Amino acid sequence: MRILRRKTLKMKLKIDNPIPVKTRLKELLGDWLFISGYLIALFLLAMGFYNLVLGGIPAFTEAQSQLLAFSTSVLPLTVIFAWLDYRKGSLGKRWAGLQLVYKHRSLSHSLLRSAIKFFPWQLGHMGAIRSAYQADALSIFLSTSAGILFLIFLLMGLLRKDKRHPADLLAGTQVQLKNSKQL
Repeated sequence: MRILRRKTLKMKLKIDNPIPVKTRLKELLGDWLFISGYLIALFLLAMGFYNLVLGGIPAFTEAQSQLLAFSTSVLPLTVIFAWLDYRKGSLGKRWAGLQLVYKHRSLSHSLLRSAIKFFPWQLGHMGAIRSAYQADALSIFLSTSAGILFLIFLLMGLLRKDKRHPADLLAGTQVQLKNSKQL
């Protein structure tokens, strides 16, 4: 195990990172399936709790809804993906034969990457929840910003020569094919 860690620490980020688009999309699909499973389980648990314990779904204020969405979905998934990527890679990465390489491998860099990666999702939640309570310019701005950031992340991860998106650039990480030779 120690030898593997040393090897991982010595890996370098590539300028030319030839990951096929199909492989990257396979990774995204795997991670999306994992997230969807988590959210379905969360929904079933919440509905069971609301109906069996509280006798129905309570009325929430906008602030309560924002806090509930963040604390039960975005925050736990950010931490889960940070941990998975730090250890062996997310399920999508492992399924697609990819690995996350660090310039400086640490859990804090993995957490930073995940937090930035899930930021557009948080903005989307904020915009959708806000529009449910009051459709206004802020809800439109938040939702539009989430969509634009999502497209930027997706296009950078697929089209850049090094396949790095903003989260990778800021965290000093790069998704690479497993067992690929370093430049």
